[in-house]
Amino acid sequence: MRTTVGIIGGGPAGLLLARLLHRTGIDCVVLESRTRAYVEQRQRAGMLEQGTVDALRECGAADRLETEGLVHHGIELRFDRERHRIDFPVLTGGRTVTIYAQTEIVKDLVALQLTDGPPLLFEAEALAVENADEDRQSGPPAVRFVHEGREQVLTCDYVVGCDGFHGIARDAFPAAVSRTYTHDYPYSWLGILADVPPSCEELIYARGPGGFALHSMRSTSVSRLYLQVPNGTDTDDWPDDRIWDELDARFAIDGDWRLERGPITAKSVTPMRSHVHEPMRHGRLFLAGDAAHIVPPTGAKGLNLAVSDVRVLARGFAELHLTGSTRLLDAYSRLCLDRVWQATRFSYDMTTMLHERPDGDTFEDRLQLTRLRRITASRPAAAELAANYTGLPLAAAVHAPSRTGATDRPSR
Repeated sequence: MRTTVGIIGGGPAGLLLARLLHRTGIDCVVLESRTRAYVEQRQRAGMLEQGTVDALRECGAADRLETEGLVHHGIELRFDRERHRIDFPVLTGGRTVTIYAQTEIVKDLVALQLTDGPPLLFEAEALAVENADEDRQSGPPAVRFVHEGREQVLTCDYVVGCDGFHGIARDAFPAAVSRTYTHDYPYSWLGILADVPPSCEELIYARGPGGFALHSMRSTSVSRLYLQVPNGTDTDDWPDDRIWDELDARFAIDGDWRLERGPITAKSVTPMRSHVHEPMRHGRLFLAGDAAHIVPPTGAKGLNLAVSDVRVLARGFAELHLTGSTRLLDAYSRLCLDRVWQATRFSYDMTTMLHERPDGDTFEDRLQLTRLRRITASRPAAAELAANYTGLPLAAAVHAPSRTGATDRPSR
């Protein structure tokens, strides 16, 4: 098999990149190790920044999003039995966010890809990336993979690893050029899906007795809620009534508000970590999304970071295709990492501000409350949170015209 861009991973990042490349006239092939059913049912975040919505519109994948997505104009912070609303449009000059489940994004992109798009192979397990060095003395880049019981080779001009934290693309980076930064948090999230209409119109971030809680939603009839729990928690230790009782306690306020209960259809425990791999490019191999970086879900940045990576990559490949310039591709790692570290910092701040420390540090407890008070009492502090939550803009260099011969090649 031969293509211009080989994409490992058929999640939102890989599928969106394939659609954007296809609309620019660049051929590609997507290899996904899982079945279509598994990919379309994999539960992940569903809060979309405006840039993510724009990217889905750009590739023609926003028809259902436009009718079923829930536009949110703010979030609510709860602590000390008080509620405080952060108004996004007022604080950011009009920006909003949209709730639309990642499962639905994937379904939309898969349907488009299979109807009108480059090849998408399910149950195609990538084994290794070969010859990705820039000099190509050993031949063109290639991805070895197994599909339908037979090992095959996909020869490419470029390879993009969108295969997640446990994928194989990152392993192709030589140790001498790679550096990773990791932080593990001393708590996890117990997440549930419940067949009950949301008890709120916008997301609630609560710091209550016992720790953090988040009230989100997947639709007008399905709620998504989370509880801070100790690492190593087993969902079997949390029967439904215990979950609802704990959520009630953490969301409690002095006022008229009630948490609606309903049948819980899914439970899972998610460890919290931050992870950044540098650089995000080696030769003709690029990393995008979770393959390059992981953030705790508190700031709702994971999916949106993956989309911003893909937008930069798609424009870089388009620039190369239309003008022959590698300006943007050569700047890819630097441009993306600037944004990644900003999102990592924001996610860390949100997480450490809202979660109860397991060691019971009362000094840290008072600092957390002081930070929350600062945000809810200071317009500049609230505006800083709103700007990061709704999404920082792509770097100006992404939109700048190509300069013949100009490069910003990341050091390796």
